[in-house]
Amino acid sequence: MSDTATGDKVGGHRPLVEVHSIDYIPMAERHGKARDQFTLWFASDAELATLAVGLIGITLGLSLPWTLVAAFVGLGFGTFFMAFHSVQGPRMGIPQMLQSRPQFGYYGALLPQAIAVLLFVGFNVFNTIIAATALHAVISIAVPVTVVIAALGGLLFAYGGYDWIHFIQRWGTYIFVVLGGVFTVGVLFTVHLPAVTGGGLGRFMLTPFLVVFVAAAAYQISSAPYVSDYSRYLDRKVTARQCFLWTYAGAMVGAFWMIALGGLLLAAHPTAQTVSVVGIAGNHILSGFGSVILVLGFLMLLGTVALNMYSGSEALLAMVDTVKRVKPRLIFRVSTVLLITVLATAGALALPANFLTAYSNFLTILLYFLIPWTAVNLVDFYLVRRGRYAVMEIFKVNGIYGRWQWRGLWAYALGFCLMIPFMSTAVFTGPVANALHGADLSVFVGLPVAAGFYYLFSRDLEIIQEHILADSNAQELEELRAEPDTGFGSAPGS
Repeated sequence: MSDTATGDKVGGHRPLVEVHSIDYIPMAERHGKARDQFTLWFASDAELATLAVGLIGITLGLSLPWTLVAAFVGLGFGTFFMAFHSVQGPRMGIPQMLQSRPQFGYYGALLPQAIAVLLFVGFNVFNTIIAATALHAVISIAVPVTVVIAALGGLLFAYGGYDWIHFIQRWGTYIFVVLGGVFTVGVLFTVHLPAVTGGGLGRFMLTPFLVVFVAAAAYQISSAPYVSDYSRYLDRKVTARQCFLWTYAGAMVGAFWMIALGGLLLAAHPTAQTVSVVGIAGNHILSGFGSVILVLGFLMLLGTVALNMYSGSEALLAMVDTVKRVKPRLIFRVSTVLLITVLATAGALALPANFLTAYSNFLTILLYFLIPWTAVNLVDFYLVRRGRYAVMEIFKVNGIYGRWQWRGLWAYALGFCLMIPFMSTAVFTGPVANALHGADLSVFVGLPVAAGFYYLFSRDLEIIQEHILADSNAQELEELRAEPDTGFGSAPGS
């Protein structure tokens, strides 16, 4: 990496392969800059899978201007919540889903952890198939083969770990800004859009507008269960403002760029598919440029695939740790990364033909399950405990956080249940959503309800003992070290 590491090194260098898993990261091993969050989340969102979100509104008959407005507002809303999770990484130094134990309890946290594992596997189903389709369009190898190639490429970086993922995302950002910038400017000059009916922004349609809004918000909120996985090596002195703003800016710019581009391309080519429309547009700019952009899209998706494999491994290890204590060894992280890879690859090979419909429903359903969790988690961190946790107790089944925490579980359940009448999917439409002709307002219910109930339930929570423990075991935390069971060398880019 470009930033200078501090502390534990072997031969003056960081380990070639990350040796930590779900254990605490001591301050001596913290490294990197807050601005690394910009490149990581920019590259994670500036990829072909995000392009598909921009296609949703156009396919539902929403005008391009209103699609862009809905996407921008939805992204702004969803990114706000996911970016706040970034601050938790340097403050706590442990993976995101382990941080659910203080709110839900040692065993209660299995609920959001299981949802997170499904999230990571599900996103990689879509990411892998889009990457495979892009590669197939360039080299004409059978899609099942390119699916395996994409999975193996992501697996390589997930195996390397935290620094490897930051490395590929940093360079992916640099390359995308150049080639993606040329592509975007070329599209603006060569695309021929149909006239907007209704004047101005076009005719406003509430239901498609809300579908795009919810899809864009879900796309960002669905990152919440793993945001702090990629900031937990930062120094604790990094300010909350730095973490939040760099994460917000990277995710917002990368996602809106691609969603806007997706809407623009489909508005000009309404019968084209996600990948083919990129190739067509690129070749209109310059013969063969479409293939260059598709290769770029494939490479960008490798970073995102790796990111989901890595965080899927962390969430799965958190679940396993609940049953049997997991030691911070490379073999455990690699085993769970392989399992996540196998599950996602199998799903990619069996993906249904109706891609856009399945993708929209997938995002919406994820949002339903994640909204009450992110509300409870953020209220606990910022308003209840104010970022002070006895981290050692999080790893104890009989610690001060208990086996089950009724406050988090009840707030989550109430938030989710009260969302049901407002839900609108192809599988189920609640009575309120039905009365609104399918308009989905559940996000405006789940967040404040779960957050409000958790804050209300926590008003009598005694945290003085917790703060005493947090201060007393600080030194013990710093003495923790992983036991490496692999070779060492310099990390990529050191």
